[in-house]
Amino acid sequence: MASFGRLLWGRGLGLRLRPRPRCAFRPPGSCCQSAASTSASLMDARIDFSPAGRSLFDEPLGISVSGLRPQQEVTLRASLQDEVGELFESLALYRADGSGQLDLSRSPALEGGSFSGLEPMGLLWALKPRKPFRRLVKRDVQRPFSLELEVLEGHGEGLAGGVLAKGSHERGFLRAGVQRIPVRDGRVRATLFLPPGDGPFPGIIDISGTGGGLPEYRACLLANHGFVTLALAYYAYEDLPRDMKEFHLEYFEEALNYMLKHPKVKGPGVGLLGHSKGGDLCISMASFLKGVTVTVTINSAVANIAAPLHYKDITIPPLGFNAERLKLDKSGVADILDVMNNPLEGPDRQSFIPLEKAEGRFLFIVGQDDHNFKSEFFAVEASKRLQAHGKEKPEIICYPGAGHYIEPPYFPMCAASMHLLVGRPVIWGGEPKAHAAAQVDAWGQIQTFFRKHLDGKQYEEHSKL
Repeated sequence: MASFGRLLWGRGLGLRLRPRPRCAFRPPGSCCQSAASTSASLMDARIDFSPAGRSLFDEPLGISVSGLRPQQEVTLRASLQDEVGELFESLALYRADGSGQLDLSRSPALEGGSFSGLEPMGLLWALKPRKPFRRLVKRDVQRPFSLELEVLEGHGEGLAGGVLAKGSHERGFLRAGVQRIPVRDGRVRATLFLPPGDGPFPGIIDISGTGGGLPEYRACLLANHGFVTLALAYYAYEDLPRDMKEFHLEYFEEALNYMLKHPKVKGPGVGLLGHSKGGDLCISMASFLKGVTVTVTINSAVANIAAPLHYKDITIPPLGFNAERLKLDKSGVADILDVMNNPLEGPDRQSFIPLEKAEGRFLFIVGQDDHNFKSEFFAVEASKRLQAHGKEKPEIICYPGAGHYIEPPYFPMCAASMHLLVGRPVIWGGEPKAHAAAQVDAWGQIQTFFRKHLDGKQYEEHSKL
């Protein structure tokens, strides 16, 4: 990996900068026809998927079209509907080869569509909501998404040539044999995902951002890769507090102890994974609680955000902000990047989480176009503080062009959506192609880091970019 990322040793912060290559893909080889593969109108065109019928959402999908005329120009249009009926769409312009074949792993998309160039998974990561300010979220991991694909004759606005072929493919989240177990243990409200087999397996607690509820999709996908994963709710779910008025670390301690005692979890410690607000909660857990071996954050602060955090007789106040620094564009979308105060100055220094108390290792995933937090600044300051106290230097991986919502692979980038705390749509940042590539690479980096420090295995460092 060191040969791939440029290491910035000047300040000794362990920061690695990722360039902007195209999104990675494993060539699908020969494609098999989907069970719900095709119907043709003007000619005998056919869509093939590999694997056929169903695949996991974080896995590459091979797409090819056969039965076209040599050099025929076609438009591929993809659509996906979420559980609340929101429609996400993308389209790409292609030209068949001399034998009338089109394989997205070898055929570059032409200019004029949702993306261009050789992007085998572009139809998925380039999906955009038909209605503005919507983000694709998987609410029920037990049901797959259905990806619908059409091949349309010609290029251009009207696409008057009609539909040549249709196909559908299921993109699932729960691998066969993985158990999904609702957890209601004391005050803990969560969902546990157990890989198949006797175990024990490395254990991870997954904590999401300020959206509330109990998102399960990231924890579920991690369990598919051999981790016992606990998706943990902390507000706006069942009998948990409805709002983020204050946090009590004892609740998170209960969840940690639940995992440490679970017979399928390989000790002696567990890992923490948090995005945005979930990230600073993970840092607080690592700083005050026993049994945390490794902490990974995705675009998070190292200061306590949004509400006071209590643990025993300790209270960490939230980082202050100045709403006058909020910027609005002509459509009323907010840019909140400069709203938060500096946790190194004045009374806001009390909000800086004392991560030097942590015993485990840290990995900070940073999108350099994050418009929610100054994530790179926070990661660098965390590195300085750890090293100033004689702790091991954390890993920092920076992704140019990546925004705030760095999700598992092939989730479409969300450029802007409603922010519950701001009360209006905000810009999350990111350039779609660079963001998609970052998601693929970060997903592998996160798993490698967890395996190395939880499983005791010296895996080759992962880089698909």
